[in-house]
Amino acid sequence: MRFQGTDQYVATDDLKMAVNAAIALKRPLLIKGEPGTGKTLLAEQIAESIGVPLISWNIKSTTKAQQGLYEYDAVSRLRDSQLGSEGVEDVSNYIKKGKLWEAFSADEQVVLLIDEIDKADIEFPNDLLQELDRMEFYVYETQQMVQAKQRPIVVITSNNEKELPDAFLRRCFFHYIDFPDADTMMKIVDVHYPDIKKDLVKEAMEIFFDLRKVPGLKKKPSTSELIDWLKLLLADDIPDDVLRNRDTRSAIPPLYGALIKNEQDVQLLERLAFMNRREG
Repeated sequence: MRFQGTDQYVATDDLKMAVNAAIALKRPLLIKGEPGTGKTLLAEQIAESIGVPLISWNIKSTTKAQQGLYEYDAVSRLRDSQLGSEGVEDVSNYIKKGKLWEAFSADEQVVLLIDEIDKADIEFPNDLLQELDRMEFYVYETQQMVQAKQRPIVVITSNNEKELPDAFLRRCFFHYIDFPDADTMMKIVDVHYPDIKKDLVKEAMEIFFDLRKVPGLKKKPSTSELIDWLKLLLADDIPDDVLRNRDTRSAIPPLYGALIKNEQDVQLLERLAFMNRREG
């Protein structure tokens, strides 16, 4: 069972090696990188590549580790007991399985995605150490031990918003997805728009990479934003000579709203454009 990439996902040799190493070691694969570099999509493509289901657990700031195992709805059970409902004596009727339980109880191996783990509080990763290590957990309400039928392939993504505990990191295989260079980016664009005019892509990518080099930019445009921008350029039928012969004194590209996501960066580019015009 080896990950070789897919037609929909351009994976570098280093990334493919990291995925296969994590599978061989039977350790969670911790993926970091800039937003928009394809961390979440990677898990989907691993599942597709090796032909197994994907179970996604999207982490929020309020998510607790226990929710990944199970949740016991004591309030509903109390209400039903007061109403005399049937089945109230069976506590299992009030236990909701979490994503880890789903992955552990699956009859076939699955890919389990724990997406953006750094959004949760600092104790969240530590609270999952034993479950991810031993592939089992205990349900106290039913006195039941849940063990993985097939060890899932665990992919964990992080945007580096906060440091993860050392004890957690020791149990993972780590890989950082570097931002794509121009050649890799061209391959990614070809996946999404195989028939796009090469001259348009060339001019658009020059603008895109120049924009990422602007000092002081609060949020650099990502791969997904380049794809969105190209889609708009195609939809509006922008000729490539508009990009090629653009006013070099202006730092703001056409349809910039697909690339620039906050007003501080727009104001920064406007100031740069003003300064360029004065120098001109």
